[in-house]
Amino acid sequence: MKSLLKNFLIPALLLFTASFAVFSQEPILLSYQRNFVRASLAMKPGILLDAATDRSSGEFIGALYEFAMKFVLDNSTLFWNDADMIALTGVAARGLRTTGYRDSADTLWKVFLVFQDPYSKVEILETLKSFGKDPQFIFNLNQFILAQNNFLKLGYQIDYTTFSACVSVLGSFRDVSSYNPLFNAYTAGYPQNINLEIQKALESLDGNYRLFLNDMIRGDSPADRLAALKLGTQTNRLNSSEQGDLAQLALQTGLDSVQRDPQSYTLNDSLRYEAILVLTRLKWTRASPLAIRHFYLVQSDFEDDPALKPRFLEAIACLGAMGTLECAQALALQLGYYNSRTEYSGEYDNDIIMTLITALGDTGDKSAFDYLLYVSYLNYPEQIQNAARDALNRLRW
Repeated sequence: MKSLLKNFLIPALLLFTASFAVFSQEPILLSYQRNFVRASLAMKPGILLDAATDRSSGEFIGALYEFAMKFVLDNSTLFWNDADMIALTGVAARGLRTTGYRDSADTLWKVFLVFQDPYSKVEILETLKSFGKDPQFIFNLNQFILAQNNFLKLGYQIDYTTFSACVSVLGSFRDVSSYNPLFNAYTAGYPQNINLEIQKALESLDGNYRLFLNDMIRGDSPADRLAALKLGTQTNRLNSSEQGDLAQLALQTGLDSVQRDPQSYTLNDSLRYEAILVLTRLKWTRASPLAIRHFYLVQSDFEDDPALKPRFLEAIACLGAMGTLECAQALALQLGYYNSRTEYSGEYDNDIIMTLITALGDTGDKSAFDYLLYVSYLNYPEQIQNAARDALNRLRW
């Protein structure tokens, strides 16, 4: 009988104890919620701070912070610029961050979207970030970035403080789903300091960055192609070989675009010019056939538009940096053409002749010998004569 009574009383006692614990917790939370509702807006942050010092706060404080955040959400349109409301939002957001109350994530994001104060938005972002890499939060941020990009393109004012914080959070999560939103942001027209932050975030993402940039260069947008080339060749994320491949692809894409539609090739001029500078820096000989095609294209453009002289000089220097036989022959023929014109008319462009001679010396190819030697027979100034002698001394036999 005693054993039976014992088996009945112990579970009953445990059930009573648990029920009492639940009953005792609810009045504490309800009491603070009641005090919070009754308090003035200026006093509400103090209610939260007092509650955090309660010895039982660990049992209810997270729910109280979310209760306060829901109050902010419900009244954000009325007090969006009120200093007391801003202070309350900050206290509640930091409290949720400290307690790690993840059930508040949905409420926090809704407040983030409707509340206008940048300070509060950044506090909320930091709290959501502290909850860990949540797919829904990352999705929300990606969509927010895309929306801001569209607003910027339409001419609306952007809150750069909040936008910058979003970019930083995405960079810290390193999720591959953020490649497109961040790249779209890079081409949207943000100030240079923001673009640098976007670039840093892009470089920190997981996945194959080179493959992503290749896909952008193969795309249909000339602006995206140029942006991808600049991103890929101004980063330590890609090594020299990968940068060379990227620049070669960009030059190929630019030249092919000219071939497909000769009337609109100017849309890809910047892409080709930028690629040539990278290939020159890397001395990327594998792209020499493309560089020669570009050289003749720019030569033709320069004849129609003298303002393109700097681009023509860059094309010449690129062939010299590559140093292949084909490049040397193209340069030598060009120098021969200018030598003939100088001989019969006495007219020449000092910069172009000097750049050609220097480039031929850089190739070191002996096929340029006759053309360089012929310089000494013409009425060029001493500067050009000296450059030709130096180039001749650099030829390999």
